[in-house]
Amino acid sequence: MPTADALALAAGSLPAWSWNPVADLREMWAFPFMVNAFRAGTVVAVGAGVMGWFMVLRRQSFAGHTVSTVGFPGAACAALLGVSVTYGYFAFCVAAALVIAALPRSGRAAVGHESAVTGTVQAFLLACGFLFTTLYKGLLGGVTSLLFGSFLGITTGQVWLLTGVTATALLVLALVGRPLLFASVDPDVAAGRGVPVRLLSTVFLVLLGAATAGASQLTGTLLVFALLVMPGAAAQALSARPATGLLLSVVIAVVVTWAGLIVAYYSPYPVGFYVTTFAFGVYALARGWQYARGRLPARPALAAGGAA
Repeated sequence: MPTADALALAAGSLPAWSWNPVADLREMWAFPFMVNAFRAGTVVAVGAGVMGWFMVLRRQSFAGHTVSTVGFPGAACAALLGVSVTYGYFAFCVAAALVIAALPRSGRAAVGHESAVTGTVQAFLLACGFLFTTLYKGLLGGVTSLLFGSFLGITTGQVWLLTGVTATALLVLALVGRPLLFASVDPDVAAGRGVPVRLLSTVFLVLLGAATAGASQLTGTLLVFALLVMPGAAAQALSARPATGLLLSVVIAVVVTWAGLIVAYYSPYPVGFYVTTFAFGVYALARGWQYARGRLPARPALAAGGAA
């Protein structure tokens, strides 16, 4: 629930940008809910940057979109039951990840079956989400924040929960990172070498569900996909090295999240819109740089024994 300071800010006039960054940041961080928003945003961005890089590498963007979509009915169901929407996000997103992991993956027919089942369940759960919001009248004013994100209602308890979940997810990912990278680049060879490809896929999807649930609370369920896919895609366009790509993905995710929070503080529009817009801008620049770099002529090799 939004704090008293957050409600007062939302009800009053928008703060004015003074063009003094230090003073503006001090004024912004004078509100505890904004401090919580930046803390949660940083934690969410780190998790989304790492998971998103692997998601793009593994070509599981559709799975990430599906997991992010079901966060909306999860949050709505939790509100209807009278519990924190955070638990709804995590329960539904992780459950959706397990369902996707259980579907068969080999063969053309299996791929078609997976797409059909995923799309059907996704559509049904979205309809359930709107049903839950109708049954619980008090949530009708918060549908926009669930779909497109809000920084007004993040509490200290949610920040600690997000930190714990993200830290756990990153620890598990660090433990399985090397075989997961091998299985992501060449699953057939990895399976032939005895790597448990199916188990690693399941573990990763569960971690992706946890990261999605965390990011949904900031960007909204419809736009969380942008924070997952765009930093990772931009990072892979800039560097093919795993360590460099992961670092770039995290940095991009944190920068666009902070930029989105700052602009949203001075704007009446949802924070998810700004995070998505900035992330798309970075992705477009990365793709432009990749194209320009590919078009540049190669440097001529120095002849052996050339003039000094």
